[in-house]
Amino acid sequence: MSTKAGYRREDVMAGTRAFSTSRTTIETAFYGNNVEKMIDLKRAYELAKGATGTIVTDMPVYKPESIGIPDGAKILLFNDGETVGRFAGARVILGEKGVDEGEIALVLREAIYNTRYKKMYHTQAYIGLDEDFIIRANLLIPETYENTLYNWLLNFQYINPFYDDMYSRSKPIGDEPDIFIVSDPDYMHPKFPNGLAYFDPEHNCACLLGLRYFGEHKKGTLTLAWGIANRNGYASCHGGLKRIVRKDKKAHVLGVFGLSGSGKSTLTHAKHAGKYEDVTVLHDDAYIISSEDGSTVAMEPSYFDKTQDYPLTSPDNKFLITVQNCGATIDAEGKKILVTEDIRNGNGRAIKSKLWAANRVDKMAEPINSIIWLMKDHSLPPVVKLENPVLASVMGACLATKRTTAEKLAEGVDRDALVFEPYANPFRTYPLADDYEKFKYLFENRGVACYIINTGHFLDRKIPKEASIAIIEGIVDGTAEYKGFGPLSEVKTVDVEGFVPDFGDNSYIGLLKKQFEGRIAYLDSLESFKGGRDALPKEARDELEKIVARIV
Repeated sequence: MSTKAGYRREDVMAGTRAFSTSRTTIETAFYGNNVEKMIDLKRAYELAKGATGTIVTDMPVYKPESIGIPDGAKILLFNDGETVGRFAGARVILGEKGVDEGEIALVLREAIYNTRYKKMYHTQAYIGLDEDFIIRANLLIPETYENTLYNWLLNFQYINPFYDDMYSRSKPIGDEPDIFIVSDPDYMHPKFPNGLAYFDPEHNCACLLGLRYFGEHKKGTLTLAWGIANRNGYASCHGGLKRIVRKDKKAHVLGVFGLSGSGKSTLTHAKHAGKYEDVTVLHDDAYIISSEDGSTVAMEPSYFDKTQDYPLTSPDNKFLITVQNCGATIDAEGKKILVTEDIRNGNGRAIKSKLWAANRVDKMAEPINSIIWLMKDHSLPPVVKLENPVLASVMGACLATKRTTAEKLAEGVDRDALVFEPYANPFRTYPLADDYEKFKYLFENRGVACYIINTGHFLDRKIPKEASIAIIEGIVDGTAEYKGFGPLSEVKTVDVEGFVPDFGDNSYIGLLKKQFEGRIAYLDSLESFKGGRDALPKEARDELEKIVARIV
């Protein structure tokens, strides 16, 4: 599937997919005489290297020629200021209650007018890495933000003959137009003093104002790409996916869904100590699942990973290409090196090359076998299996977690409070029921198994990552011995030493019931939130009520 660029003159009219007020305002900015088109990755490296404030380390990029950058390239470090994470409060989505396109258009026009005083770069990349799904995106960003441009080209698929050919072979996706995004990190509008991330998802366009953090550009682009996927028969996934082939040659494809800090990258890239014949990774952050055949496609080639758990001596740092919001120092040999582990600030980040996963593919034709919701809910043991398709999907819609350092929070928000983030995807621009129905279909019609793995605490005890990896191996091997989860017949669990729930303990029963009641309250809140746009079918709430009634 591919998007569309270029229109017959008789097709340029109001009401067609590419010509809304927002879309036309944003796209028009790309054609000014102050705009330089720059899609060459090697040139982007040189521009980023020379940008004011860039730190060119003495650490070489591993096999740079294989990822399209100059031989001898160095790891580049660029740091933001106060804000080093995404800010959900900046997101404004056309179609949601209270969003007036006419009012937003005034902001867009003023911001874009002010770009006339700057040199702007127009770059392009592909999102989706197989002819089943490959779409084109455009980014416009000011001079001095060459590092953002370079990171964007590295994170997604830079233009080259191989992918041009793939794109030309791909079947067009109806009348879906190319993605267009305008970014001016320096422009602040008085109506949006903390920045604006505006999306017109139906017309595949966005405008980012006052937002320097690269993650806003990465996830902003994926927001639109996931919307296109949703409209065209795919479940959009924020998580990791891998295929494990056992010694007896039987393969198991599983996806783990979780927010930043949930362990999705750790579990996706776990090598399992050579226990298996083969471990193949699709991606650890962004992919899509076909409702038609259960196949999966990666959305991007590289990895935008936290540096918190990777000291400078970690072998994984061999695959760094760029680094953001980390420190630097001089080593004993007088060379500039990185200071990682979030010493400078929280949420240090790096783009790692595709080479980080030795067995990496861009598509898995084999249908997905298991979906795992990664949660941080201290009422749940390390693993439960959900055997009812409605319960499996609604628990994904009520995925429980805690906020991480990847997010900038509004004043007064408790970072430690338990929150629900449906399907671990805070970047949705379409009704939540779309995801609910797609995942339910996978469980009900494609026989996909569903599990919850708790990667936080059970009661007051932290669950180690080794336990989570062992649970995944039990799923793949089919050796895990599941038993009933107290009074809940449609929920099973496996005893993990030190983490066995005591259903004879009234305080535990009370906690478990409270957490499920919290999920019901969350579903109730969706009835009015955003005008009820994210309300789920009645069956979802009914299923949770049945659970609560049995917890006694």
